[in-house]
Amino acid sequence: MIKYFTLTMLFIPLSVSNIYSQVSSIAISGIIKDAAEDKVLPYVNVVLMNAKDSSFVSGSVSNDQGRFTIANISSSNYYLEISFVGYLTLRKEVFVGSLSDYLDLGTIELAENMQVLDEVIITAKQDEINNKLDVRTYSTQDNISQSGGSVLQSLQNLPGVSIDNGKVLLRGNEKVSALIDGKQTALTGFGSQSGLDNLPASAIERIEIINNPSSKFDANGNAGIINIILKKNKKEGFNGKVGLSGGLGALWLKKENLPSIRPQYQYTPKINPSLSLNYRKGKQNLFIQVNNLYTHTLNKNEFITRKYDNGDITKQQLKRNRNTNFFTSKAGVDWNFNEKNTLTVSGLFGSEKIIDRGDQPFFNEDLTSRRRLWQFLEDELKTTVMATASFQHKFSQPGRFLNIGLNYTFHREDEKYFFNNILQDYTGKDAFKLLSDEHVADLNVDYSKPLRYGKLETGLKLRRRNIPTNMQFFPGLNSPLDTNAGGWATYSEIIPAVYGNYLFENKKFEAEVGVRLEYVDLQYDVNPDHNTYKSDGYNYIQPFPNIRLGYKLNDQNKLSVSFNRRVDRPNEVDIRIFPKYDDAEIIKVGNPALRPQFTTALELGYKRNWRNGYLYSALYHRTGKGTITRILSSVSDDNLIYAIFQNAGKSLNSGIEIIMGQDMTKMYSMNLNINVYYNQINAFSVKNLYPVPNTFSAVQQKVYSGNIKLNNQFHFTKKLDAQISLVYLAPDIIPQGKIGSRFSLDVGIKKSVQNGKGEFFINGTDLLNTMRIKKEIIAENFNYKSADYYETQVIRIGYLYKF
Repeated sequence: MIKYFTLTMLFIPLSVSNIYSQVSSIAISGIIKDAAEDKVLPYVNVVLMNAKDSSFVSGSVSNDQGRFTIANISSSNYYLEISFVGYLTLRKEVFVGSLSDYLDLGTIELAENMQVLDEVIITAKQDEINNKLDVRTYSTQDNISQSGGSVLQSLQNLPGVSIDNGKVLLRGNEKVSALIDGKQTALTGFGSQSGLDNLPASAIERIEIINNPSSKFDANGNAGIINIILKKNKKEGFNGKVGLSGGLGALWLKKENLPSIRPQYQYTPKINPSLSLNYRKGKQNLFIQVNNLYTHTLNKNEFITRKYDNGDITKQQLKRNRNTNFFTSKAGVDWNFNEKNTLTVSGLFGSEKIIDRGDQPFFNEDLTSRRRLWQFLEDELKTTVMATASFQHKFSQPGRFLNIGLNYTFHREDEKYFFNNILQDYTGKDAFKLLSDEHVADLNVDYSKPLRYGKLETGLKLRRRNIPTNMQFFPGLNSPLDTNAGGWATYSEIIPAVYGNYLFENKKFEAEVGVRLEYVDLQYDVNPDHNTYKSDGYNYIQPFPNIRLGYKLNDQNKLSVSFNRRVDRPNEVDIRIFPKYDDAEIIKVGNPALRPQFTTALELGYKRNWRNGYLYSALYHRTGKGTITRILSSVSDDNLIYAIFQNAGKSLNSGIEIIMGQDMTKMYSMNLNINVYYNQINAFSVKNLYPVPNTFSAVQQKVYSGNIKLNNQFHFTKKLDAQISLVYLAPDIIPQGKIGSRFSLDVGIKKSVQNGKGEFFINGTDLLNTMRIKKEIIAENFNYKSADYYETQVIRIGYLYKF
């Protein structure tokens, strides 16, 4: 079936969107010399004119070294007129493009006699979308229906993005790497996407979605990259922004509790104050940003029916009321020593306090007998401190620069977990404590040089990461805790990498070819008293190439094909040896024997833009080897289920993504995103070691799935805007089972006041309260069906003032 599906998609017409990231301001430069004597010519007049009507666009004069620069050029066809006393005026056609922020015309020679020089044509056209057809940039202030929430909530309405149980999926794949300002940090996880649900959107300037990253980026994250750009103002003088938003969630119950447990959270408060200040004068630029996101949330409300082959049936509910306070602050200074050298020093502090109060009752099939009640309190504090220093040297040639960056991150995870294990005969009071300290040091060196027909990029990176972790168990009466699985463990990782990337462009063709060579040495040391796992690790040296070829049919149409290879390395949490008891009878455990998942991706795109709209589509296929996933199995008479990470084997993901946008009238515009894909997980067999050695086997799974998103934008006046967003996610497969369809409706209104300095907004997410996650899991000796009625409906109101 996959062969027929792939063959069919090859004949589907494709197009592309103007919502993608684009280079909107480009600088062109060159050196002017005497053709006969090969000497530079200073003070030569250079004028840029529009090729259509010969109107003046901009001008410049060459400096003492013969170098001229014309900045802030937009997409169009131009010609240069270069004139100097005693020399023949020279006219050159110039086509400005988007492969680089800078276009180097190289050496331009002026002749003293009447000889007509051969015409030199520089070809590069700026497209309305990103030149790679895979980088999309979205401003958080344009996402009215999600203003005042978290970054995760802002992502769920973006084209090509879906959210499943707190995880971001790109084109149906959760292996996504989240970056902040182009760097991996502890706030979002190194190579993962943790923390997005608590990072306030008010701290964010824009979000970039990168489906096929180049070799400049770390190789981790086979589904792609989410790059979160923090706000930073560089206006002259003193200026800033201050904002406050608040809201209420869980306005009504989606489903009543099972008997005899504490109430679910309702009318949950959300408060988000934010402050951004900037002072720029002369060579210094000082900036500070402070955000606080305080929320109460019905974080989980899952109802499960478990059926075992021995005939036993268990009905349960897992309800988690969560209080969160996430404080982030960032401050720094830019020193512009001169036009060529800039130093930036900044620091970031983040504190995330999470309190979970939960209940988990277990009943028989008809709810007449409660077998167990698990009541817990989880107290977790995450602290992040990050220090960054970056230096940039600009060479005389515009666009040629050298960047050197040093970054150190400390991240502490301090978790305390207390629970009452209430059974018919007794009540046990148990607890455990986890302390994890993460130390990460990064060195980055990046060099970029514009060429006559493109750009050359190269660099290196060195990472040293160390995470000592300690788990202590405090058992109570008849404790269910596996106290022999505690103790200490240390995760150590060294990753040096080098990359090179070459971009070429002429009038019809584009090419980007790069490779990243990465060496990884990972060691996971386990205390010798652990009852199951031993020390383990791995190392490899692997190339990660990227190739993109483009052909320009005309100014509105371009064909592109790309290939890249990426990896998903197991994170420390994935291999953590300690059992986690946030669910009384589904125990999550890591696996030190876990190995990286390697993925190759191929994508074909074709784009077309027109005056008031666009159509974008991409045909893609990914093949993964050593697919990382959790395996659920039951190996004892107590019916406990163990969820353990394993390498499941080969997986396939193929599909087509279409994005269409149209300005229907001056008042109304729309954006439609359709993503249809085929997922397949091949049959596999793995050996689990915890709690006792056992073998698990699964048959092949496959499904056609997809999602549809419709964003409607209304511009009633220059000061009043509104947005209505609809999201539908079709049923899909997950390892060992499937997930049901989901639907939500979001609405937002934004009003500009105080001559544009102030802004009010009000919005509602999942206004109809329809979003819920339904799953079905089938294992060797049991199956279960679940429905999670967690909080999705939130009404917010907020105000932002700029000064």
